[in-house]
Amino acid sequence: MRAIVIKRPGGPEVLTLEEAADPQAGKGEVKVRVKAAGVNRADSLQRMGHYPSPPDSPPDIPGLEFAGVIEELGPGVDHLQVGDKVFGIAGGGTYADFVIAHSRCVARMPVNLSFVEAAAVPEVFITAYDAMVSQCVLASGETVLIHAVGSGVGVAALQLGKLFGARVIGTARSEDKIQRARSCGLDHGLIIRDGKFAEQVKSITNGAGADIIVELVGGHYINEDVHCVATKGRIIVVGLVAGLHCDVDFGQVLRKRVTIKGTTLRMRPLEEKILATRMLENHIVPLIEKGLLKPMIDKVLPLAQASEAHEFMDKNKNFGKIVLELSK
Repeated sequence: MRAIVIKRPGGPEVLTLEEAADPQAGKGEVKVRVKAAGVNRADSLQRMGHYPSPPDSPPDIPGLEFAGVIEELGPGVDHLQVGDKVFGIAGGGTYADFVIAHSRCVARMPVNLSFVEAAAVPEVFITAYDAMVSQCVLASGETVLIHAVGSGVGVAALQLGKLFGARVIGTARSEDKIQRARSCGLDHGLIIRDGKFAEQVKSITNGAGADIIVELVGGHYINEDVHCVATKGRIIVVGLVAGLHCDVDFGQVLRKRVTIKGTTLRMRPLEEKILATRMLENHIVPLIEKGLLKPMIDKVLPLAQASEAHEFMDKNKNFGKIVLELSK
């Protein structure tokens, strides 16, 4: 099969299209012919040597989400059939003609989506739903602050926030991304150039602060979050592109009784990934089929141009998702 391989840690240029061994489905697994694969920040981190794949995933083929057609059923799989159109998450290896996935980590595709559209859904919508709804228990009428609102997870969180009746404040580093987010329902947009936003958030909320903060940037943003989160507010840290460390005013954390949580999807055990896929199937797919949620795709490129896709993402040019298309 064809696969994009990381030859060595480095920039986008280290991604090369090569022939790789054709994988076989084991017990409880399915072999999926990948039609399209979503591109995620984690793929870039893996390429640079900062985020190795889990032990049960290919160490040198990136990719966390896919849409395609079941090619082969492993022993013990009886709830799916060869030819089913499915999408889902994987620990890695989706930048390839075939991927092996646990049969409970795939879901049937929404009937109204193409393969390219479906590939833009699993990682970002599972992450956003799990962070805001499942873990932070978003309630109608609350205020949500979403950093990097133009990212894949950011746009998914924005859509979910509006659907659940929240007021959404979003941050970005360009006016273009803020304007595009407004077309998705963003209530207030903040352009961040100096890393400061707490006072603006407090002004927008009349001093109350944000009830939930979806932190997709990390680093020094977290201390600003503490200063503009509401009393009994929840900060959930999803991304750390701005750094792993920062000074935090824990006096504010104590006085406001703030909850700070961290979350990741890729490194969860299989049991939790199965639960995440069921959440995708039971809660997100119906909303997509009703037209209440939709994947936001900025750029579609063929598999052979994976390095160009990574370069575009590394420069933070994308609004929403970048997708690699393998075949129609």
